[in-house]
Amino acid sequence: MIITPKDLKEKISNKDDFQLIDVREDYEFEDFNIGGINIPLDEVFSSLEKISKNKPVIFCCNTGKKSAAILHTVKRKLGLNNVYSLQGGVTSYLEEM
Repeated sequence: MIITPKDLKEKISNKDDFQLIDVREDYEFEDFNIGGINIPLDEVFSSLEKISKNKPVIFCCNTGKKSAAILHTVKRKLGLNNVYSLQGGVTSYLEEM
């Protein structure tokens, strides 16, 4: 499932309880990010215990492609339904906000 930058901004403003996971590389996350935790794409499957099973999880990357790709696999492996990918990624979020 997809979440728009506008909807994410609203969740942040409302202080909704969710987990934001940035799947970019460490150096990309350190350069700029929109919050959350950093689990690089190639470490997601060895870090499944870090992914919340009790609240919505939103994955993000630069453009939304990597986060959308990992979304389906994580959903299947963990049996989660409340998992989203940020449409357009961090780039879109920063442009729109």
